Amino acid sequence: MIGVYDYTVILTYLSLISGSLGIFASLSGLGHPYYGVFFLLFCGLCDAFDGKVASTKKKRTDEEKRFGIQIDSLSDLVAFGVLPAAIGVAMYHRSMFLNGLAHGQKVLDFFVYGFLALYALAALIRLAYFNVQEETRQKREKGKRKEYTGLPVTSSSLIFPFVMLLQFLSPMDMTLVYFGAIIVTGICFLLKFKIKKFEMKGILVLVGIGALEFIALLIFKLMK
Repeated sequence: MIGVYDYTVILTYLSLISGSLGIFASLSGLGHPYYGVFFLLFCGLCDAFDGKVASTKKKRTDEEKRFGIQIDSLSDLVAFGVLPAAIGVAMYHRSMFLNGLAHGQKVLDFFVYGFLALYALAALIRLAYFNVQEETRQKREKGKRKEYTGLPVTSSSLIFPFVMLLQFLSPMDMTLVYFGAIIVTGICFLLKFKIKKFEMKGILVLVGIGALEFIALLIFKLMK
C-alpha cells in the first residue's frame, strides 16, 4: 500500500479522524456544536505531540519527512479549518436569536456561511504558505523553526472551546461572539506578526489549558 503507517504518523491520522467525526457530529440533524468542540480539543492534543513523536525516529528518510509535513497540513485543514466552521454552522442552526430574524433570513444565511467559508480559506492559505516557507527554510538553515509568522491554525483548538464555555456561563446567545472569534482568528492566520514557537514547557501549559477546558465543558454539559 502507498503511504506511511508507522508510529510517527499515528497522531496525525488520529487528528484527521477526530476532526472528521467532529464535523459529522456538528452537522448531524440540527447540529451538535458541543460535541464538535470535544473533537476539536482532541485534535489539538494530537497536534501538540505529533511532531515530537515523529522526531524520535532517527532514521527517517527525506520522503517520510516530506510525507509527514504534507499530511500534517492536510489534517490541520480539516481539524482546525473545516471543523470550527462546521461548529459555527451548528451554533447558527441552534441560535434562537438569529433564527428568530424572520426577515432577511436568506441574506443572513449568505453572510454566515460566507464568513465561515472565508475562515476555512484563510486556514488553507496559511497552511500552504507555511509549507512553502518551511521547505525554503530547511534548504538554507538547519534545525527547527523558532518562530511563526501569524497565528498558528492550531490555536483554534483553544479559542473556540473557550467561546463555548462562555455559552454555558452566560444566559446570552454566544453565537455572534463565536462568529466574531471566527473572523478575528481567520484574519490573524494571515497577518505578518511574529510568535515565538513554544518549547515543551509551553506546550504542556497549553495542553493543561485544553484539559481544563475539556473538563469544564464536560461538567457543564452533564449538568445542563
